[in-house]
Amino acid sequence: MENSSIVTDFILLGMTDNPQLATLLFGLFLIIYVITVLGNLGLLVLIKISPRLHTPMYFFLSNLSFLDVCFSSITTPKALANLLSKLQEVSFLECVTQMSLFIIFASAECNFLASMAFDRYTAICHPLLYHVTMSKARCLFLVAGCYLGGLINMVAVTASLTQLSFCQPRVLLHFFCDIPPLLALACSDPWVTQILVVGCGGFTLVTSIVVILVSYMSILITILGIPSTSGKQKAFSTCASHLTAVGLYYGTTMYTYLQPSRHGLQAGNQMVSVFYTMVIPMLNPLIYSLRNQEVKAALQKTLWNSP
Repeated sequence: MENSSIVTDFILLGMTDNPQLATLLFGLFLIIYVITVLGNLGLLVLIKISPRLHTPMYFFLSNLSFLDVCFSSITTPKALANLLSKLQEVSFLECVTQMSLFIIFASAECNFLASMAFDRYTAICHPLLYHVTMSKARCLFLVAGCYLGGLINMVAVTASLTQLSFCQPRVLLHFFCDIPPLLALACSDPWVTQILVVGCGGFTLVTSIVVILVSYMSILITILGIPSTSGKQKAFSTCASHLTAVGLYYGTTMYTYLQPSRHGLQAGNQMVSVFYTMVIPMLNPLIYSLRNQEVKAALQKTLWNSP
């Protein structure tokens, strides 16, 4: 490796080298991205203009919608450009910037899902103290903490990764600059970066999962103690959307990043990455809207100005 030339840019391998398949994927990903942006921004605006949705639950949901737009926008536009381009080069600075933003938003997504689980715990287990516990100041504190956690993870990992040297071949086996394929190209010892990735990512993952599990165990105990069937169904319905989003996001990310590999992400993992970077941000507005009567009622009133 000492005789290998040091590289300052990379080539993203992308999804396929088949022109016809690339055109098909471009159309599919473009549709997904447009739906993602319109769906999340539409939900964000609906929450903003509907007084009945001015509650802590929807405050977190509006922030999650904003986060999903950002999360999708750091990977999808570049992937779309590369599908139509024969030269899929990306500079080292651009690559590190994309990876850094990805770390911030991926970490913040975990933190937001945990914060939303705590919100549901407070609403169901301590309803009389809900508006006191989930005050505006505390909600703002939680949102700031979600982004701060992602920022800390980003600074730690990026500072270490930029100290590495990368050698030929300069081909990233992925459609965006993710950590595993970048570390696979390092010709200097990446063990410090790997420790930081596992430590920062593991801490964020474990703490958020613990908060979610403890919150929903308490919620389940409370729901089982509700005497009426309708009360139980109403309590379950307020949690179903969040549980669906949690299962989709954590399932795909854990499948991708908890597999030991020295060669970056393989083809199958790339498709899973497409799911959590593109598809899940598109699905979240639908997940939180289709089963939510309050959102449906607010949308109906906004569109038809009905009472």
